[in-house]
Amino acid sequence: MNSWHEFLSMGGYAVYVWPAYGTALVVLLANAIWPGRQQRALLKELRRRSLPSEERPT
Repeated sequence: MNSWHEFLSMGGYAVYVWPAYGTALVVLLANAIWPGRQQRALLKELRRRSLPSEERPT
């Protein structure tokens, strides 16, 4: 149990280390999710533009 506490405290540098890990995780997740969302939005817009005006959903 003591080794877990030592690991989590990071030798007194936990206040710097854990936020850095958290920031890195957020950036990695954003880099994984953002392109897919952008692609879906772009494809939706392209489909909307390609439909003739009488076939466009309201």
